[in-house]
Amino acid sequence: MKRLVQIAMNLAVVFFAITVWAQKPIVYPAKGQSAQQQTKDDGECYVWAKQTTGIDPAVVASTPPPQQTGPAVGGGERVRGAARGAVGGAAIGAIAGDAGQGAGIGAVVGTAAGGRRARQNRDAQNEQAVNQQQNLVHTYYRAFGACMEGRGYTIK
Repeated sequence: MKRLVQIAMNLAVVFFAITVWAQKPIVYPAKGQSAQQQTKDDGECYVWAKQTTGIDPAVVASTPPPQQTGPAVGGGERVRGAARGAVGGAAIGAIAGDAGQGAGIGAVVGTAAGGRRARQNRDAQNEQAVNQQQNLVHTYYRAFGACMEGRGYTIK
């Protein structure tokens, strides 16, 4: 199981790095700038965008977003699910003639449902962390593009 989690984490890092580089804007020298001038402008705009936004895309790309792994615990979803299940099971069990057994069965089912909710919450938090990191990179590239456009390049 740990091996599977490690593989998933490695794939997430690779996917994120590819996504970061895929977002880099395409720069076209619209005013006939030479390759040497474009390289110079690219470097200066990299530094300017990094200083302006406080974001270094190389650091962001090499640092994957924090991912929660392992069993989804800590949010109280399982406990709340068990409590709801026990109440519902006791009510149904009372009708059937054994409220205690109904409560026990309801608690087990509620715990499983709470675990599912906990995993969904964990996955949503992981996705949010990825989205936040992608937004940082997007902000940097918008600044980079503005700098390059100011120097006469077309950005797509």
